[in-house]
Amino acid sequence: MIFDKKLLDIVACPVCKGALSYDKQAQQLICKFDKLVYPINDGIPVLLENQAQDWVPEEASR
Repeated sequence: MIFDKKLLDIVACPVCKGALSYDKQAQQLICKFDKLVYPINDGIPVLLENQAQDWVPEEASR
């Protein structure tokens, strides 16, 4: 199942309440402010702080 991009206008980071970016390839939502990544499981975003992982931008990991 693919994440509905219309939902991106509604959801927010549970930590800072800021906007999230969608990473289609990795199926995750990214909060660039808090540097957190939230998984998307079966098209449903898991916006729980305890499920978030640290976000490392691709440029920094090279």
